[in-house]
Amino acid sequence: MLALLDQAIDDERVLELNREFTSSPPFRHVIIDQFLAAEFCRQLMAEFPSFDTTHALNERGETGRKAVVTDLERVGPAYARFDQVIRSPEFLALIGRITGIRNLLYDPEYVGGGTHENLDGQELDSHVDFNYHPSRQWHRRLNLIVFLNPEWVEEWGGCLELLPDPWTPDGARPAAVVVPIANRAVLFETNEHSWHGFRRIQLPDDKTHLSRRSIAVYFYTKARPESETEASHGTLYVHRQLGEQVRAGYTLRPEDVDEIRTLLARRDVHMKFLYERELEFSRVISGILKSPSFRLGRALTWPARAIRRWKGGAAPGSGSHEN
Repeated sequence: MLALLDQAIDDERVLELNREFTSSPPFRHVIIDQFLAAEFCRQLMAEFPSFDTTHALNERGETGRKAVVTDLERVGPAYARFDQVIRSPEFLALIGRITGIRNLLYDPEYVGGGTHENLDGQELDSHVDFNYHPSRQWHRRLNLIVFLNPEWVEEWGGCLELLPDPWTPDGARPAAVVVPIANRAVLFETNEHSWHGFRRIQLPDDKTHLSRRSIAVYFYTKARPESETEASHGTLYVHRQLGEQVRAGYTLRPEDVDEIRTLLARRDVHMKFLYERELEFSRVISGILKSPSFRLGRALTWPARAIRRWKGGAAPGSGSHEN
């Protein structure tokens, strides 16, 4: 099965990839060219699903310019074979040796993964990924992205950027830029500082028929070192900053004005999304607090809570009470 990979799987090659993975800034990652056997990669490109708006809904339920297909087995024979490789114990063990992260788990649901297609004009803000599988509660540990674009140049945008810290001007400068050319794979660790994204795709007039295509696979473990464990969260985005040319004395060009308007509009939309999510969260909490089962639980546990307060210095009858 691993013959579909175009890499020698000997110990020396694994050690080389491990050294690259552990030493590459700004966080652990490795870039592998000619990741798949050439003919197999061509089959994946030929079978890549056409853009379908039913697969292009964003977090707010709006139709966007990014389509995701998670059911790889139904895409085509080559994708079914790819899925078989990814889930095999041999491949999981190989990725574990390269990264030093053992006991990796394959996600049969491809939550957030699968085929990704981004059209001209699309971009992906810098972000860190959700850290727990939503239904299995596994720890998310690694992203594997395999690019399937027969031609691409950095000037078109859409290059994967790995950033130290998108909150600061210096940190927002990418430490690594990965041009998404066919049969190039990038494998990187996911944690609270693995910031990544890509700039807006801006294709030349004679290349607008192209799109940015890839397969994304995420790996998990049942446990994670306590020092690396955080409370469960969704994907966290940081909008890109204004260009460094926008400063006192600079004369804005029409494209600068368009960029500023775009950034402000996106921030407004994002703030509205966060506002609506906060309202929904508050409704859920309010519903829990007002539920009969919660009130019954409070009543049943009152003696234990009273004793705990008394041991802490507030004796029953001293004026302290709970509503």
